[in-house]
Amino acid sequence: MKQKKITLSENEMPHHWYNIIADMPNKPLPPLHPGTKEPIGPEMLAPLFPMDLILQEVTTEKYVEIPDEVRDIYKIWRPTPLFRAYQLEKALDTPAKIYYKYEGVSPSGSHKPNTAVPQAYYNKKAGVKRITTETGAGQWGTALSFACQMFDIECEVYMVKVSYEGKPYRKIIMNTYGATVYPSPTDRTNAGRQILAQDPNSPGSLGIAISEAVEVAAGDENTKYALGSVLNHVLLHQTIVGQEALLQMEKAGDMPDIIVAPFGGGSNFAGLSFPFLRLNLEEGKNIRCIASEPASCPKLTQGVFRYDFGDSIGMTPLLPMFTLGHDFVPSPIHAGGLRYHGAGVIVSQLLKDKLIEARAHHQLECFQAGVLFAKTEGILPAPEATHALATVIQEAKRCKEEGKSETILFNLCGHGHFDLASYENYLSGNLQDYEITQADIASSLAKIEGLQPA
Repeated sequence: MKQKKITLSENEMPHHWYNIIADMPNKPLPPLHPGTKEPIGPEMLAPLFPMDLILQEVTTEKYVEIPDEVRDIYKIWRPTPLFRAYQLEKALDTPAKIYYKYEGVSPSGSHKPNTAVPQAYYNKKAGVKRITTETGAGQWGTALSFACQMFDIECEVYMVKVSYEGKPYRKIIMNTYGATVYPSPTDRTNAGRQILAQDPNSPGSLGIAISEAVEVAAGDENTKYALGSVLNHVLLHQTIVGQEALLQMEKAGDMPDIIVAPFGGGSNFAGLSFPFLRLNLEEGKNIRCIASEPASCPKLTQGVFRYDFGDSIGMTPLLPMFTLGHDFVPSPIHAGGLRYHGAGVIVSQLLKDKLIEARAHHQLECFQAGVLFAKTEGILPAPEATHALATVIQEAKRCKEEGKSETILFNLCGHGHFDLASYENYLSGNLQDYEITQADIASSLAKIEGLQPA
């Protein structure tokens, strides 16, 4: 009988997060002070993050222990299942074997609670009363709202306006968990007012929402800020996904030749791929790891590697990243979680060193892949996850053309139950691709020419 679902027991859940920096041949460059352009110390991050998270941000230790309080909450949904996609393989008529790690079983329906819970825990430990954050499609905001409720912390979310208006049920579930949600840009912050003065109809972006959330946190000693991707400690927390998947692939008697995950800021991709990249770095294996991004926001495939701000206004430290420029406003695609101008520092260095790959897909191709997956495997993927699916389908077709039986593993990072409006638009023919031109990219990058090269 074919084994479709590969599970782990609670006792097999990892006790540590994996820090890939310990194994990287070239360590990431340091963040810089936006004024002096000198490397920053932990003290500059202290207004925004509790010290435990700052220490995780800069650690070079290979493994970081997961606190028991965090593991206890993880057990609500972890370990998550891994599936063999037999019906998708059949539909594609491919010799490739396709597996997916399903993170949609979490309370918020995505991978995001893997870092939201520890971030809320360390803030609670530090006596923090309120956490501010941004959210694109709403998955991160939902996850942090849930996590803050677990630790009795007030949560304030700045949601990208185009998603706030297009995905009202995400706002409702955040409100249900007790969070306050604002459509960004708002008139509540200097950053928001500055953007609205330039463009009263701004659809918003993750960079803008970050500026607003950071401004509020920096101005209140009882408030800290939490980020859902990009930063080192966020990527660290997500590696529980890949570590579980590694054990599950071993149980299945298989090992991936290719790892695929969606890419916005890096946590999704890092969570699945980093524990497998460890095998490449430690044991000389050759597992291809592909980050799948939107063609309308192609920082990995068309951006430049240099120091840039993590937010739109320029309030954060300068980070060495692949970027399209911090004031780049992506087209309003439905994969709101991938509409970010830059890439995480660790992922950027790995791509620069050609240790990972990147691929971009248009929106219609992604939704086509999502519908096929729903019809064959029975799960409606989040729009972000359909980007990984588009890459998986390309690789499966290549395997067929080349007559190769390779094993592909991808991260089905969340379900699309709150994204039905986007599927309705696709099925009714009202969804469109957004073209970004070289002139658009050049114009945006020209605005950061004065920043220090990485």
